[in-house]
Amino acid sequence: MIQLPARIGKYELQEFLGGGMSHVYRAVDTVIGRAVAVKILTNTASEDEEAKARFLTEARTAGNLTHENVISIYDFGWDEQYGSYMVMEFLQGEDLRGAIRNGHTGDLKKKLKIAVQIARALEFVHKARIIHRDIKPENVHINAAGVVKLMDFGIAKTEDLSVTRAGFVLGTPYYMAPEQVKGEKITDLVDVYAFGILLFELLSGQKPIAGDTVERIFYSILHEPLDLKPLFAAGLPQPVVDLVAACTAKQPAGRPQNFGAIGETLERLREDVDAATRVLSPGAPAAAPARPVRPAWLIPGLAVLCVLVAAGLFFAMRAKPGPVQPSALPNVISTSTGAMVLVPGGEFAFGGDKQRLSLPAYYIDRTEVPNAEYAKFCQATNRPLPDRFPTNQPHFPVVNVTIGEARAFAVWAGKRLPNSLEWEKAARGDDGRAFPWGNEHDPSRANVGTRVLRPVNDFAGGASPSGALQMVGNVWEFVDQLRSPGPAALKSYPKLKPPPRADEPWYMIRGQSCGEPLLDAVIYESAPVPGRWKDIYIGFRCVKSAP
Repeated sequence: MIQLPARIGKYELQEFLGGGMSHVYRAVDTVIGRAVAVKILTNTASEDEEAKARFLTEARTAGNLTHENVISIYDFGWDEQYGSYMVMEFLQGEDLRGAIRNGHTGDLKKKLKIAVQIARALEFVHKARIIHRDIKPENVHINAAGVVKLMDFGIAKTEDLSVTRAGFVLGTPYYMAPEQVKGEKITDLVDVYAFGILLFELLSGQKPIAGDTVERIFYSILHEPLDLKPLFAAGLPQPVVDLVAACTAKQPAGRPQNFGAIGETLERLREDVDAATRVLSPGAPAAAPARPVRPAWLIPGLAVLCVLVAAGLFFAMRAKPGPVQPSALPNVISTSTGAMVLVPGGEFAFGGDKQRLSLPAYYIDRTEVPNAEYAKFCQATNRPLPDRFPTNQPHFPVVNVTIGEARAFAVWAGKRLPNSLEWEKAARGDDGRAFPWGNEHDPSRANVGTRVLRPVNDFAGGASPSGALQMVGNVWEFVDQLRSPGPAALKSYPKLKPPPRADEPWYMIRGQSCGEPLLDAVIYESAPVPGRWKDIYIGFRCVKSAP
């Protein structure tokens, strides 16, 4: 350890902060007066060529990254007396391990805020073609204001730099993905796995994998399913648990394929926490259907419009209105799970009273998610197929899934479920039309009243202005937005055990199905369903934000 105070270059070392193979000091840049942290490679580490290479890797990698949630590297050099050193942003607060241990991570909303920041940092890092490879609570710093910084790029891997020989394993055992444990070629999906383990700890306060030896830990990672019971014991909503399970899938193909999708999912989960507090609070008025329903959950009344309008205004205020996107955005994009069509940014008419609201541009699946694509998802994630899954109907819409399962598919596909505003704008365009095809009440343009599902590509004559098919009819579609149930809805699920309660999460479905005749208010009405409900007439489609 260096005798303090000491000088290295223009930096005055004032306090030893800790370290192992390198020592970290609080210091002052004597030229500009800025507080910094100086990391100095120890003499022992300086004699290890690989340790020196990792030190240089950290400086070179993090030094080229500028992001609000990534630690800043200011300088790197060599001193004749003290050797190699690195000058970094001085962080006040604690690492995430200490925050979890000391109970400083707050409630679920604050924990999700922490998770969002880590995901956004990793999204930025991956776009720079860097794999961190050592995501763990010790490498995440959080200050008193809740701002997160991703740290320690010592074993990061870039496309043009690798300091390890083939088959050599690096990383912290508890957070290593199965392919990392086996010494296989790694991709950025190892960071997705490690993030899932970190998220488990952040939300539950405990490690999901136990073991006294590295061998036992590795066996658990490779062969034992993750025990999700601590997450449920912590009272976490099913969609949050689903995201952890998806990130920690043992097969890379079963994980969300990028941190952009993970970040969007986490943001949506935070909004759900807010909405649940408002919509499901004791004493909150519940919307009730205005006319009889057959069955009760299928055809909602106009009385729910006030809920829709309030929810629409809520999401509109949270979204940042912007101008119509430039024509450079393609009208159709191809994704691994099917084509998506562009919904241009700008104003549109929302609800029965045609309020003028605004949304940025986004893409929506041209069709409902078909059985073929959902089967690929189940195979990749080792999930069972839905009940009575028709393997001989690959082009029909997948049904008999919960909104949680639909969300899991969307995350796996790098997408998300639409909110109410996004679904309605995609269905009716910007001119406030009554149906996707216009204002004419024409049941021949949609699969309605037949009680028989049709392939997702049918009824091209009923396409929406953006080119989305069957947004009315065929199957109801999940909308990722909470909705309070009315008294009739609470009585409409006699087969659901335990019976549904008003204080559990209820969500919107929109667009009606083939089980009802064409409804005049179909374009702006919704129906409530419990979050655990699945049905032969409910499916879904996905959206993703435009670049």
